[in-house]
Amino acid sequence: MGKLAGPGHRLPPAAAGTAERARWWHHVGDGRLQCDVCPHQCQLADGEAGKCFVRVRQGERIVLTTYGLASGFCLDPIEKKPLYHFHPGTAVLSLGTAGCNLSCRPCRTWDEAVAKRVHRMAEEASPRAIAAAAHQWQATSVAFTYNDPAIYPEYAIDIARACHVQDVRTVAVTSGFMMPAVRRELFGVMDAANIDLKGFDEEFYQSFIGGSLRPVLDTLIYVRHRTSTWLEITNLLVPGHNDAPDRLRAMCTWIHDELGPDVPLHFSAYRPDPRMPETGLAASGLAGVPPTPPEALLRAVDIAREVGLRYVYSGGAGTPATGTTYCHGCGAALIEREGHTVQRYRITSQGRCPECRAVLPGAFDDRPGDFGARRIPIRLGN
Repeated sequence: MGKLAGPGHRLPPAAAGTAERARWWHHVGDGRLQCDVCPHQCQLADGEAGKCFVRVRQGERIVLTTYGLASGFCLDPIEKKPLYHFHPGTAVLSLGTAGCNLSCRPCRTWDEAVAKRVHRMAEEASPRAIAAAAHQWQATSVAFTYNDPAIYPEYAIDIARACHVQDVRTVAVTSGFMMPAVRRELFGVMDAANIDLKGFDEEFYQSFIGGSLRPVLDTLIYVRHRTSTWLEITNLLVPGHNDAPDRLRAMCTWIHDELGPDVPLHFSAYRPDPRMPETGLAASGLAGVPPTPPEALLRAVDIAREVGLRYVYSGGAGTPATGTTYCHGCGAALIEREGHTVQRYRITSQGRCPECRAVLPGAFDDRPGDFGARRIPIRLGN
């Protein structure tokens, strides 16, 4: 499997368009500049890019080459992020940029060439233009997704501020693999986040993800206890790699004890990428790994509920009950979903269960949005 650019990689001409002076870096004693955005802390000579591919040293500064360049604009249901307790049924304008600071083996952006191609295909998109597009298309939120806002925090923060002027919310879909100074500012302007907890084993993170677990746990704790950002978590189950019941139980217990029982947890199914050749699958350690079976997802949901997590969901299990939100007080079905569509919504205007009056954690409206399961690609200015 190809990896994203690491220190020593020279930025190709096709990616050398927009560049904005970056924050979060410092000089080190041997003449290199160290990027302080993520725990890789890449140390760069002039012209070199970090592991993320998009933070590059130019002379005596580091620049973000994707500032003002975004790709993949699409209107999605908020449930697709996935966020189930954050204004259900509403539309979100999704966008991404090139690059990533991890090298997850199951990632669908599995080759460095994809990052370069996305960079060339990106549209010029100022923060104000993105906020205006969200307002124009009646999206109530903008989501930083597809790759990870952790590698372009300067751009994501400016977009969030522009969105808030337009009364548009912002959502970070992220691995959480970032340094404390970055997480403070990024989540200071995010209304909601889905953080991908990819497993619960340091060796798995190092060998399979290309990062480390502890910074992700620190980000989860910070967002849950030090911000007003609404938090949900996703865990992708890869058969034979991170789906052992004891590891799942340990992860769910940690979530319960450190974050509390009310943080929604989504288990999602692994699907082999049909674009990846057999050589790529073999190199990634995924050759012969089947799609996640429904029973594995349901087993994970059962484990999470057994340890006391109140809001547990799964994708791809083919069982509507795994997408239903139940009241933790009386067990009544409050939000029933089919895929990414809200089918039934029984929450009072105060965000309470109509049966027992228990408060449902999250951010809810008097009635759900009606965007449905559509996916609408858009171009800015059209």
